Amino acid sequence: MTATPDLHTLSATEALAAFRAKELSPVDYLEAHIGRITHLDDQVNAVTEVVEEAVTSAKDAEKFYANATDDDLAEAAATRPLLGLPVIAKEKHAIAGRGLTQGLLHERDTIAEADAAVIARIRAAGGYVHARATSPEFSCATITHSPMWGVTRNPWNLELSPGGSSGGSAAALAAGYAPLATASDIAGSTRLPAAFTGTVGFKAPYGRIPGAQPLAADWYRGDGPMARTVADAALLARVMIGLAPSDHATIDSTGWLDGFDATSAEVVDRLRGRRVALCLRLGGFPVGEDIIANTRATASALEKAGAIVEEIELPWTAERIFETAFTHFGNLLAQAMRAATRGHEDTLADYTLQFMADAEAVAARRSLYEGLAMEAQIQAELAAAMDGFDVLLAPTSAVAGLEAGASYLDGITIDAGGVGREGHRDSGGTGSSGAGHDGSAEQTVEGIHLDHYWQAHMTMPFNICNRVPIVNVPSGMADCGIPTGVQVVAHPYDDRAAFEIAAAIEQLMPWTVLAPE
Repeated sequence: MTATPDLHTLSATEALAAFRAKELSPVDYLEAHIGRITHLDDQVNAVTEVVEEAVTSAKDAEKFYANATDDDLAEAAATRPLLGLPVIAKEKHAIAGRGLTQGLLHERDTIAEADAAVIARIRAAGGYVHARATSPEFSCATITHSPMWGVTRNPWNLELSPGGSSGGSAAALAAGYAPLATASDIAGSTRLPAAFTGTVGFKAPYGRIPGAQPLAADWYRGDGPMARTVADAALLARVMIGLAPSDHATIDSTGWLDGFDATSAEVVDRLRGRRVALCLRLGGFPVGEDIIANTRATASALEKAGAIVEEIELPWTAERIFETAFTHFGNLLAQAMRAATRGHEDTLADYTLQFMADAEAVAARRSLYEGLAMEAQIQAELAAAMDGFDVLLAPTSAVAGLEAGASYLDGITIDAGGVGREGHRDSGGTGSSGAGHDGSAEQTVEGIHLDHYWQAHMTMPFNICNRVPIVNVPSGMADCGIPTGVQVVAHPYDDRAAFEIAAAIEQLMPWTVLAPE
């Protein structure tokens, strides 16, 4: 078997089928992806290192498939469902014996003693990590650049960011470096990069997937999968989920998504009669017109296929969501970051220092208990809004794109193309916008200034409500030349509903899964 130039375009499920049919060598599949990294990453800069041992894993898988009987293949499908597949790992996910920096210069000599839970599960399932992906420092930004690794760029438009914090994973998928990637999400760090790169990201409900202590106890947080198709995201999620002794918050996920096939025509047939709540602005987020149009087109496709779509409103504002989330971050995450970086402040990225300062400022005026009360109100409002519906459909980001090297220390201003440009913090202070927004569908958002660029994203409400599962799927192209995404939000722990509607969208609105060169 010899590698062909387009092997990297095969999805994980397609590659597995070819492995099992003895039509494709895992070694050739790996080489195709390594070739993409060699060819493109001097421009994209999504990879921190290539893992040489991956070749051995691919050769072992090649040997198995070459000699496997039908019984061997059936057993492997059940016990090692990723056998032979390369996976890009976000660098924060520890690999025993390799560096574990989280993008921090002062941690460049730190070596991981053990695999992260998600890495261990990938290995046990027959997959292997062939490369590691960039992230911003401490995964605390929705752009991906750092003094450690430089600027990671969106392969759809190199002037723009792939988002963050799982921006390296997302860019790698869109550039064809791998069919699968690991990610994490505390405020949108899986869904935002997925939206900006035309990929699929799953934010699992809290406890579904084990994390690293002690921050695994943070109820906003969760690790998860990214991929280029819904089927592949579900494939990797099946491996990641379930009880883990290392994470007391994990829940029993036996039977999770049993029988679900994202490629089956039945996922579209089952749309008939399902109720979809469409919320274009989640209250008061200043959403770009191209994003609104793409989200409406997605809802229309579902409606034409038999779903009952009803537009709803939520009583949220970007400022209120920011205040609630940053109360949480100031009382938890910022303290962890201070402890991990004390004495090394002069080496930190400007956005890291800004994040800690902003979070601490909010926490100085609001206690953790006050934050819990604010969270409870937002959770109750979401539950009321979704009552009687199967899922909620909403844009993933209000802004279509972010500048690749920007830090947004002075807020964000939305330009005519929907790109968020670095702005100037106005006298209103953190949490106020420089322009009003009345929620009307016709209002133009060009020129709106937000004091904090996190207010331009629509993901944080669902970390506040972190028992809800969400799948981000592509919804179209933005005017600035990169993809847009929608969040399919289901009721707490109803992962199947989120995946089924996401799979239906994918079938109804076929997507070019790789960025053009």
